[in-house]
Amino acid sequence: MHNPGNAAPERFPAQDRFADGAQFIAGRVTKGTSGRTHAVVDPATGEEVYTYELAGTDDVDAAVAAAREAFPAWAGATPGERSDALHRFAAVVAERAEEFAQAESLQCGKPLKLSREFDVPGTVDNIAFFAGAARHLTGQSAGEYSGDHTSYVRREPIGVVGSVAPWNYPLQMAAWKILPAIAAGNTIVLKPAELTPLTSLLFARAATDAGLPDGVVNIVTGTGKEAGEHLVGHPDVAMTSFTGSTAVGRRVAEIATATVKRLHLELGGKAPLVVFDDADLDAAVNGAVAGALINTGQDCTAATRAYVQRPLYEAFVERTAALMETVRLGDPFAAGTDLGPLVSHAQRDRVAGFVDRARAYARVVTGGEAPRGDLANGAYYRPTLIADAPQDSEVVQSEIFGPVLVVLPFDTDDEGLALADDTPYGLAASAWTRDLYRANRATREIKAGCVWINDHIPIISEMPHGGYRASGFGKDMSAYSFEEYTQIKHVMFDNTAVARKDWHRTIFGDR
Repeated sequence: MHNPGNAAPERFPAQDRFADGAQFIAGRVTKGTSGRTHAVVDPATGEEVYTYELAGTDDVDAAVAAAREAFPAWAGATPGERSDALHRFAAVVAERAEEFAQAESLQCGKPLKLSREFDVPGTVDNIAFFAGAARHLTGQSAGEYSGDHTSYVRREPIGVVGSVAPWNYPLQMAAWKILPAIAAGNTIVLKPAELTPLTSLLFARAATDAGLPDGVVNIVTGTGKEAGEHLVGHPDVAMTSFTGSTAVGRRVAEIATATVKRLHLELGGKAPLVVFDDADLDAAVNGAVAGALINTGQDCTAATRAYVQRPLYEAFVERTAALMETVRLGDPFAAGTDLGPLVSHAQRDRVAGFVDRARAYARVVTGGEAPRGDLANGAYYRPTLIADAPQDSEVVQSEIFGPVLVVLPFDTDDEGLALADDTPYGLAASAWTRDLYRANRATREIKAGCVWINDHIPIISEMPHGGYRASGFGKDMSAYSFEEYTQIKHVMFDNTAVARKDWHRTIFGDR
């Protein structure tokens, strides 16, 4: 459905706000030195809204040097001092919420209501969570585990973190990378996607305005091949955290392991939504459409494969298609818009390619095309439902990253759960049932980092986010993220004051 909604407000003035450049190093905005420029394009109109100089390797070196210089003082700050700084940071971002929301919608094409109600509040909440968590970097309690010694565990920051974030949730991904790292006492250099650098730059500026020391948070905006690979392989970077596709994650791992640095990967997904025959059908249909179309389907946890038990299958297909057809495509800044464009025309064409190839072996129930008329210049694609595709087909096995849901039937519970697990990925999943035993079985047997019951998509700062198998390893958010961003040190004290220990006899002398 096309409904452009009401007149849209003026778009975020990116060219004016970032006239000094798209790099943020040691507390200052600078221009990149690669000698090449890049344009941020509003995907709703196809218009260039900001042109900037890309970062080169020299910029990465400068950012890493700034982070390295800032590290000793920041690591030596008390947990309370880091916590206070993060509380101030949360307040600054909250004060600038509308600016962040408009910049996010401009560069990504996501509806302003999504940026205002999901991306920005979620980020503020994440900062507030880590402000509190900074005071709780605890280790194992002290104890005399050997009898003659007292042992305890220290958590210590690792050093300079070099992180690479994707384009689908630029603000939230910047927060997920930066916050646990700096709360634990590390400093960081973040490379956002060159398509969507605006809110990462606003985020770093807000950190400095909140009083975080220069060099604690740095941003380099360049290509993955040049700036990203140089950052990941930099000898002064002690840890790399990457969110993106599994294919690129393999390359990141190859570079990072060559320098034996800590590695955290949050990669692709192909989340199943399993609907058992006792499920609330209306709830499952609403959940499937919302879970499949959030952020125009550009979400690694989005519902992409709906497995529906045979008695509900035809009704599910019919109702899901009907609900998808009510979703209003339009200007992301217009009040009546439900779904914006994809992030770029290249991404729109990639999604369209998956759907067009699927016509040879499956049924496109609704959607399957780009809208015409006044949306034709944007990277729009209609919400699409595909039915009856084979389990081994491309649209079932590969990450499409667009507003496309594939629906397949199953007969027995065993079959449904087996099909849900039958991809290389394991990031997220959901199961829909009124039966407690079915629900518990699904949470046990589906191999995914998050399994929702009777819902799909919600995340909270207190709980970890990360996957199994080809979806990567390690956790974002929650106190579990400190396991990624801290070194664990065992400290042991002798309690006997005896010069010659009994165990020394294994090396010299008798008892």
